[in-house]
Amino acid sequence: CLQTVVRPDKGSTVTVSTKLPLDQCTVCTISGVNDNQTSCHPTLSLVPEEEVTLLFNCTQPIEQAYTVTITRTIECTMDTCSPTTVETQPSILTQFTRTFTWELKAPEKIIVSLDILGEGLMETSQQCANGFQYSVATSKTNGRTQYCQGGSVTRLDLPNQAVVSLQVKPKTQVKSVLFQASAGPLKGRTVVLTVDSSTTVVVTRDPGEPGCEVCSVDGSTPNCSPTEKTLTNVEKLSLEFSCPKPQDMYSVKMKKKIECTKSSCTPAAGEVDPNLFKDFKRSLTWDINVPERTVLTLDFPGDGLKEMSGAENCQDGYQFSVSTTKSDGKIETNSYCKSGTVSHLDLLGATTVTVEVPKEGELDSTAFTVKAAPRGGRILAVTPDPKTIIIISRVTNEPECSVCMNQAPKHICNPTRLRLTDPRNTTVEFTCPRPQDVFSVEINREIDCKETSCSGDIVQAESSLFPDFNRTFTWDLKVVSTRAFQLDFPELGMRQIPNEETCPDEHTYSLVTYLRTGPATIGTFCKGGTVATILARYKGRMSLQVPGDRKLDPVDFKLNVGPETSMVAIVKVNLPRGVSDTGFITASYPREFPDNQQIQWDFTVPGMHNYTMHFRDHTAPECLEGEVEVEYHREGKKVTKLTLVDPQPAHQQGNFNMVLKNCETNRTLQGLTLNYKVSVMRSGHPVLCTVDLTKHQGVSLQIEKVGSDPLCEMSIGSKVEEKINVAAGTKAELSFLDCPNEDVHLTASEVIGCQNVALCSTTLLTVPILDSCLPMPLHSFTWHLNIPEDSAVDLVSPTGSLRQSLPGQECNQSDSLHVAEGDGFSVGDFCFNGVIQKVQVHANVSITATARDFSKTRGPFLNVSFTQEIPETIIYKVSPGMSSPTLLATPNWPRGMRPSSTVSWIVTLPSQYQAYMQFVNVSQPKCNEGHTAIKVKMLGYEEELMSRREDEAAEDKLLVPQSFYLNMDNCIPEEGHFGAVTKIVLQKKTNLLAILLGIAGALLLLLVVLAVSCIIIK
Repeated sequence: CLQTVVRPDKGSTVTVSTKLPLDQCTVCTISGVNDNQTSCHPTLSLVPEEEVTLLFNCTQPIEQAYTVTITRTIECTMDTCSPTTVETQPSILTQFTRTFTWELKAPEKIIVSLDILGEGLMETSQQCANGFQYSVATSKTNGRTQYCQGGSVTRLDLPNQAVVSLQVKPKTQVKSVLFQASAGPLKGRTVVLTVDSSTTVVVTRDPGEPGCEVCSVDGSTPNCSPTEKTLTNVEKLSLEFSCPKPQDMYSVKMKKKIECTKSSCTPAAGEVDPNLFKDFKRSLTWDINVPERTVLTLDFPGDGLKEMSGAENCQDGYQFSVSTTKSDGKIETNSYCKSGTVSHLDLLGATTVTVEVPKEGELDSTAFTVKAAPRGGRILAVTPDPKTIIIISRVTNEPECSVCMNQAPKHICNPTRLRLTDPRNTTVEFTCPRPQDVFSVEINREIDCKETSCSGDIVQAESSLFPDFNRTFTWDLKVVSTRAFQLDFPELGMRQIPNEETCPDEHTYSLVTYLRTGPATIGTFCKGGTVATILARYKGRMSLQVPGDRKLDPVDFKLNVGPETSMVAIVKVNLPRGVSDTGFITASYPREFPDNQQIQWDFTVPGMHNYTMHFRDHTAPECLEGEVEVEYHREGKKVTKLTLVDPQPAHQQGNFNMVLKNCETNRTLQGLTLNYKVSVMRSGHPVLCTVDLTKHQGVSLQIEKVGSDPLCEMSIGSKVEEKINVAAGTKAELSFLDCPNEDVHLTASEVIGCQNVALCSTTLLTVPILDSCLPMPLHSFTWHLNIPEDSAVDLVSPTGSLRQSLPGQECNQSDSLHVAEGDGFSVGDFCFNGVIQKVQVHANVSITATARDFSKTRGPFLNVSFTQEIPETIIYKVSPGMSSPTLLATPNWPRGMRPSSTVSWIVTLPSQYQAYMQFVNVSQPKCNEGHTAIKVKMLGYEEELMSRREDEAAEDKLLVPQSFYLNMDNCIPEEGHFGAVTKIVLQKKTNLLAILLGIAGALLLLLVVLAVSCIIIK
């Protein structure tokens, strides 16, 4: 609380007030002999020159709770004011915020001048830091101008009814005298200006403001107006204002015209005199007229413009607006402030540009430049397939644009929609350069099917039509009323998504069927999913939405006539292998499913998988007749009928159909909707197998995934592996989950070692019986034969002979052998019943047997024995057949022999036969070290019938009269490789001695006969 004594000065009206409620703050007067009388109020006005005791009673800090206003009046005559000094009574109620106010009164056309004593003032829009806040209003209703101390303003010239005030903070010391007041006649201001004929200037003020006439002096008689003056086509005209600061009362509007053709504008810029009425608030307007189909371009210099919303004002007072009149008469206006990214505007139609400039605002002489150009359009040639309808529709209000078509005898244009019913070889013209931003295109085809077939069974979208527009391809499908149309999708299938959503690849399909109650959306779909086929009754529409500039990559779905059905639709679904959740919704979801209708989903469930139905969301209708049912059909099983709230099938196996039936509903309430998913998981029954290799010495197993199915899981000892190795002499626990036999290869191998040739016995290569629990067949079996360095391996067929697989004599038998040296270098592929009696290899050997069915063919495949060292790397013992040519190929044919290796063939011929040899295919390398050699000599003879190096020419044919030895040596090649194929043909020998002796005997007999004849004659 605060109690104080107050005595206002003469001529002062003091008002104390609080805005807080009476139960919180009041100001009271205390009177009576013993100060025992109080009168409390929220506002209290004090009488000048009367002393009064005040009690301030408040629950809040009193400095903030009360305000004090001290008001005085300064009355002036034609040349003096009373009082002449403007006083404050500085000691009154200093504890509070005080506002000292002086109201000025003066005769008409008299100005009151207040000379500021002490520090000058400066105009501001901010709070003053020192707590002294001055404000000036030219009338009680006019806005206030604020000032702070510390400026250059030392005099205020004010009209009648002006109000000057000073607000100070609590406990601020105020000087007792602030102003010196004087009065005098109102002195006006003269402005000399020139306005051209294309410009109209309007000087105007608010009639409610204090009087200030404006007069145009053109000759001896002034033309005066109290509020407004309009000027045009004047030169050096004097404009006289009756007040000293007309800029505080008047504003100026300047209007200019710019006329444009299709190619230019006059003038070509929004020009302005920057100093004309500079200290006034100005509004500059340019009306720009343009012909039809002309683009108007405005370029703004400097830092550009920033677009603003309609309600925003620019803080610096510079406000730009651009208004354009559309062809339909509507006006579009956009507002801008200075300093932004907008420096260029392309406009269509008559345009008005307005610039609002604050007082003393700086202006460039060119506000903008303007250009005109014929509006660019776009012409498209349309050549679709026959029976195609094209509908072009506007989708945005801006920019202005029409679509046109030449149709004799006239040119048809429409700003909103154009329908082309016979568009073959049609030209479409748009009146804007980017019509794809304004219009979308629907490309429609009707396909009317007969009872058993459709006119176009493969439905394709035409990629050449309007490629950069937003396109909707629609196919109106119709079959006989009792049948369904059937849409089959390719192997990728389709995936259902919520209606109104868009597919990730921006190719969004939807299917609508037309019922008697209206259209129903069967679903919205994306490429790639579980839906393989959709059947819908009688009549429907398939649509594909593709945005502009998206390369068309549609699904080419197949259309057929389906069977008779009572269903709204039948959706056939191939559920994927593995763990998956696939969602589905009823037709028209989230709107109601049609009354008294049924929809069916046919689900194909992969083998060894379980499915579970989850109803995620549903609404149940009020049935007037019938009831909502969910039926599940499984082959060979009784139909299961459930309600929407019953537990649905879980952990079931096998294919099934689900049918949803609706009743006749109360349509004033929520109808039937259903959103559900089908969860699929593997049945979880792996094949277990314990492999025991302790029973087979040296045998190991290898199992490898060769398929791409990610669901196949192999594990050894509960650890999942892509490849399993079971080492020789061990046991292993194996598991196989969802692994088809064709996706897994089982191979086995056995190591056979010989440390001492003299102690190693002959071995038959047979395939051991593996554990029967292995679910996949054996793909191949490999024997690894390891020998000492000074020994060799003899390979002999148990059936008598081997045949090397070569071009012209390929092995087509089910059983075959691949022979390689220990490091993997191939010797060749062999089968049985040929001309090779034995193969000797001076190295470790691996032999891989493959068979169509190892359960039926276990061997023996080869007879293996171990012998002493041989001079060559490989020796073949061959007995050529007489019925067909024999081909002998170097090891690793058609690739080259191992460098520095040697191979020999010991060829045994039958008696009375000779061999005709031909080297049918020889490749020679460029040797880096040593030479290649091909040598032939007869068995038992040292003389060589043939010897040929890689750098020597030699015959490629040779006749060998008896069994012989063929040897080939390789060098160390620098490039190329050494390899050869030799063909041997047996020929029967002829006995020349017997023929000669026969001839000689005949001649001798003839001579004897002749001699006897001669003797007898004699």
